[in-house]
Amino acid sequence: MSTIFDEQPDLDLDLEERHALRRVAGLSTELQDISEVEYRQLRLERVVLIGVWAEGSLASAENSLRELSRLAETAGSEVLDGLIQRRSRVDAATYVGSGKARELADIVAASGADTVICDGELTPSQLRRLESIVQVKVVDRTALILDIFAQHARSREGKAQVELAQLKYMLPRLRGWGESLSRQAGGRVAGGGGIGTRGPGETKLETDRRRLRARISRLQRDITNMSTGRKVQRGRRHRREVPSVVIAGYTNAGKSSLLNKLTGAGVLVEDALFATLDPTVRKATSPSGRDFTLTDTVGFVRHLPHQLVEAFRSTLEETAEADLILHVVDGSDPEPEAQLAAVRSVLAEIGAAHVTELVVVNKIDSADPVILQGLRAREPGSLSVSAKTGAGLVALGDAIEAALPRLDVQVKVTVPYSRGDLVAKAHATGEVLTAEHTAHGTLLEARVPPGLAAQLEAAQLEPAADERVQAQA
Repeated sequence: MSTIFDEQPDLDLDLEERHALRRVAGLSTELQDISEVEYRQLRLERVVLIGVWAEGSLASAENSLRELSRLAETAGSEVLDGLIQRRSRVDAATYVGSGKARELADIVAASGADTVICDGELTPSQLRRLESIVQVKVVDRTALILDIFAQHARSREGKAQVELAQLKYMLPRLRGWGESLSRQAGGRVAGGGGIGTRGPGETKLETDRRRLRARISRLQRDITNMSTGRKVQRGRRHRREVPSVVIAGYTNAGKSSLLNKLTGAGVLVEDALFATLDPTVRKATSPSGRDFTLTDTVGFVRHLPHQLVEAFRSTLEETAEADLILHVVDGSDPEPEAQLAAVRSVLAEIGAAHVTELVVVNKIDSADPVILQGLRAREPGSLSVSAKTGAGLVALGDAIEAALPRLDVQVKVTVPYSRGDLVAKAHATGEVLTAEHTAHGTLLEARVPPGLAAQLEAAQLEPAADERVQAQA
């Protein structure tokens, strides 16, 4: 095992490093006490992981491969081995280079694996060439994440979004095998075989592509129609001027657990990647009694497939239109800064970089104190909590209230008793300073949204009108 060398990206790499496939320890999934019959029923794929360490530190490359291992296990695979190839850049032909691809083929054959998973997105040509060398199925990180999303999607919209992402990924990777799928041509063709060799003009491969494009168009229309209801609900909340808070962050950072603690929502909580795909909106109340909505969103991950971001754009619009983003970070992760960078990259891609962000470091009950200290120094103003034990949640509630949009319209009006609904709305959506019951109505002094302020100002004219009517009588 070679030692870690100083990183000099523009210099030639050590020959020994370039010629070595480095095993990453602890990436073997052990199945114990399972009979052969039970094993066949599980239908687990036996996989070997392969990554290219082209930049950053060795620890970062190994953490990325360990995350790939968790993704593979979430998808239902048995991880047999994990390997890293040190290169200055990814090989354009086979991802790891032809020599290392042959070594990988020997490892696959010796371990009995039936699938190779690459820690990156492969081009169609890389996929074909690597598969032809290792002689087993090859999938990349993008295909693996799409498969996990397909397994976890529950709602009609979620399933449609995942299918759309899968089809967009699949379209450039369709391929034909053998003579039956070779290109056909009608009429006289240069180099053609003459009578008996001319086809109808469209191959099965071309037909499949046409069908995929038609299905993609249909899904895009369906998703647009399904997102209308959510837009209507957002419009109602905006008209009622209810602040919106969105919980965003890395997958398995504890977002759903935090939602349950803050609102008692009772949503599914699993120690698994991408357990939440469908957004959940719940009503929450600040310590002073101010109502706001709290939304749990899909988790992000390093190198989140672009197809998924595009397909889930209608769902992620909730984040871009929020008043506050609770950016939840897994404090127990060895590289929380990488999580922050990955999530912020996606937030920028969906147009949510301008939204006020409050960093919430979760799982402090199991975090390394040294990592926590460094994270707090790099993220001033962040809060440390534990959704499991409840530590820090009181301070989080106060911080959310302080970060909500200020209600700077202050009114002092006498609201007639016949408009008690306006008084109730002032308590629900504003900050009531004083409320005194008088002969004509409730003398109310409050800071409220502009729309409600106008309603209150108009309502206070009603008692005067009533008095004029009584005087005339």
